[in-house]
This record gives sequence, C-alpha cells and structure tokens, in this order.
Amino acid sequence: MLRFHFSNFFILQLILMLQQWNTSSAFTTTTTSTTRISTTLKISSSDAARDLLYKDQQIAMERRAAKELELLNKENTKKLKELLAPKIKMPLQKTRSGAGFGSAAKEKIPTNNPKKRAMAAEQAKIVHRDGVLRINNALSPDLTDQLRAYVLEQQQLANAVTSKDPRLSKSFYGVENQRKNRCDLQLSLLRGGYAADRNRPSGDECEDNTHNDHDHTLADALQELLGEDGTLRYLYEHLVTMDGEFYELASVITDPGSIRQQIHPDLPYRDTAPLYVIFLALQDVDEHMGPTTFLLKTHSAKENAIFHSGDVVLKDEQLAKANSRLATLKKGDAVLFDARILHCGNANDATKGSTRALFNFSFRNPKVTGDLGYEGSIRPGYCGAMTLRDVSDALVAYEKENEDPFEKYADGLL
Repeated sequence: MLRFHFSNFFILQLILMLQQWNTSSAFTTTTTSTTRISTTLKISSSDAARDLLYKDQQIAMERRAAKELELLNKENTKKLKELLAPKIKMPLQKTRSGAGFGSAAKEKIPTNNPKKRAMAAEQAKIVHRDGVLRINNALSPDLTDQLRAYVLEQQQLANAVTSKDPRLSKSFYGVENQRKNRCDLQLSLLRGGYAADRNRPSGDECEDNTHNDHDHTLADALQELLGEDGTLRYLYEHLVTMDGEFYELASVITDPGSIRQQIHPDLPYRDTAPLYVIFLALQDVDEHMGPTTFLLKTHSAKENAIFHSGDVVLKDEQLAKANSRLATLKKGDAVLFDARILHCGNANDATKGSTRALFNFSFRNPKVTGDLGYEGSIRPGYCGAMTLRDVSDALVAYEKENEDPFEKYADGLL
C-alpha cells in the first residue's frame, strides 16, 4: 500500500487546487498572456504531482524491500547462502543387446554430443525442482570480456541517441528504464549493433566508439551459448523445444546507488512454466554489486497463492522461512530460472559497488499460449519474430561465413 508523507500530501492538495483553478471558467480570460500562464501552471503542477507520487512510491518500495531483506536474513543471521552449481551425477547409459555394427550404430543420434544432451536432461530436472540453476563457465572468459565492452559501448550509443530524441527510449530500453541507476538495454542483432541502426554510420553518436564493426561480438556469444554444440543449447531444447519463442534480448545494467528491488515473480502464475530466463555475468558479481536473490522452490502454485494472498503476516512468514540463495557469480557464469520463481535484485552499494552488467535473454514455452502478462526486454521489431530454431539456423549460417546472420530480422526498431 502506498503511504504519503504529510508534507507531500498537503503540497499535493495545493497542486490539485491550482489545477482546478486553471480549469475553472470563472478564472478563464481571453488574453494570450493569461492563457500562456494558465497552460504553464497546468504543465508544471501536473509534473510536480507526478514527481511527488513517484517519490512516495519509491520510498514505500524501498521500505518494503528493506523489510524483506530483514525477513530473509531472519533464519540466516550472518548472510544468505550462495547459489552454487550442482554436482550432477550422470545416469549410466543403458546398452542394448546386439549393439554394434548394424544395430545401435545405425540409430540416428540427435546431436554430436550425447553426453551434453544427457547432462542437459539432468539440469532440466533441477530447474523444474528448484526453479533456478547455476551454470558455471557458460561463456568463455575472453568472449565474456569482449561482450561486456561491447554492451557498455552500446549503452553509450543508446544514451546519446535517446538524449536527442527521448521518443526512441522505448525501442532502446526495456522494462527497467524508469529506475535510477538501472536499465534493461535492448540489443540489436545487426553486426555493429546500434551503430548499424537505420544505417547510422559507426561512431557518429559516440566519440569513444572503439568497437570494430567487422566483428560480431553478440553473434559470437550466441554461437558459444546456443549454437549446435552450445553450453545452453540442449538445456533450452529440453525446456522449450526448438519452437520456443526468442522472448528477450538485453543487458541488465546496474550502477552504484541502484536500490534493492522488492521480491517478485516476473509474471503472473500459470501451472505450466511460461518462460525460462538467463542472467549471465559479464564480470565477477560480488555481494556489493547487487546480485540476484532467488527463493528456491517458490515457483509452485502453493507458494504463489501465499505470496499473492494479500495477507501480510502470512507473506512475511513465507519470506522468513524461504530457502534463499544469493547469485554471486564469476564472469561467464550464468543462472537460468523459471520466470515464476520469487526473486529480486539487491542494491548496488553506492561506495563499495561497481557497474554490474548481465547478458539477459529468454525463451518462451510454446505450450503456453496467450498474453503472458509480462512484456519482455527485447526490441519491438523482434517480438514474436524468432524461435530457438530460427536462432540456430542463423548461427549455422554465421559459422558458414555469413558475417551478418540476423540481417533479415533488421534492427528491431519500429
């Protein structure tokens, strides 16, 4: 519930009185100067009211987030446990009698790496059970460094463009654009990234542009993650099949001073998991940089019902008893999570923190139809345009020397 400070309340009342005075016919004049004054008062008073409402909402959210942190630490008096990558014991491969030349050897194997496929099947079981999975070394260190440099360069370009034309903000930034020191930077799939948007010459919006347009860092990263033998490819095949929609493509960036989020799921509950999300660390993420907290096994119908019951006491008990984990990560490590799980980004400490950049993408489960109730962070022109199969086909073309394999999908701007 939103609570106002008394001082702000009285200021808001005064502003509303001014607005009523501005619209009252008793005080309306026909002179141009008075009309201009009235219009100015209307604009300034409505902006001030909006700012007050936003500030009070932020204060209420920060208070609740602080309370939630206290509840999560109630059972863990020191600090939250770290989310660790599980040690998976591979099941023994069953051999068929008569296997060998002319029998099993002739069976079609769906991948050149059956061990990776078997590993993915075990990983998928953990995702279904816990709602979240840590995957170490999902992206190689050198490529992670390159992707981080590329993403931060894209952020500079996007800031330069949107500062000149704020109307473009929705195309460049996602659901977190309104928050202080935090943004979801929606990425272009074209070689050259934002510099290639609408055939914009490289570097004309950013003097510090050092990226080589002949490289395709984003495609390189996707190749290592989702290519034919990618580290996440078979896991996503298990979770969403090759028909899963490419639902998000962004980088979540937080700077020192960003506040802690309230605990939340990403979307309204459904019995079938609608969306599986990746956060991949583009640098080491320590406890001061706002790592994500996950509440294990809270992606169930029972946990969702408690969280959305409206009973504050019951909800607080749920959080106090939750099995929580903190996703402090090494660069190149990733977490894959069911979007129904309860989680939150922590505060990036204003003095001890530093810029945290995460590579973020997701795929939608084709079994779930209709509106998900969640607008993912992806350029509007890419919405509904690609599946995992389409991404795979583009990456095969990239491996065969197609320098701009996603070119047919354009820049994603509308």
